[in-house]
Amino acid sequence: MTQNATAYHANNAYRSAAVAVPPLKAVVMLCDGAITLLQKALDAHEAKRFEEGHACLTRATAILRGLSHNLDFTRGGAVADRLFRTYNALIMACLRSYGRPGARENFRRIIASLTELRDAWKFVDATAGKAKTFDKTPGKALESAAGR
Repeated sequence: MTQNATAYHANNAYRSAAVAVPPLKAVVMLCDGAITLLQKALDAHEAKRFEEGHACLTRATAILRGLSHNLDFTRGGAVADRLFRTYNALIMACLRSYGRPGARENFRRIIASLTELRDAWKFVDATAGKAKTFDKTPGKALESAAGR
């Protein structure tokens, strides 16, 4: 699969997930998918199933690329910029680590970082749901509308 086709599939995967489920849940699901695929890539490589390992690695990095390319820099500002750099750093770490000595340890750290990022998105999703519940009270709705 060419890079353009991979990027196309990554963007489509993100957009499909974003339409089917709320955006924060979609991000969590995509992070889960990338984590699973990275573990499969490492397991396949260690079992000398190199084509399967490379396919899993390509799919995982395509998910991360899709996440990075679908950030809203206008609304997200510095946070979106930091997320973009984080996703791209994870992609580069994956590509640099695969097939190298010490790949297991490097992938363990990459997966741990991605798991931490996924957990942060879960927290944001949980707190965003609670914030919406609180905002439905009449006093809070008026304060929100007034910009306080």
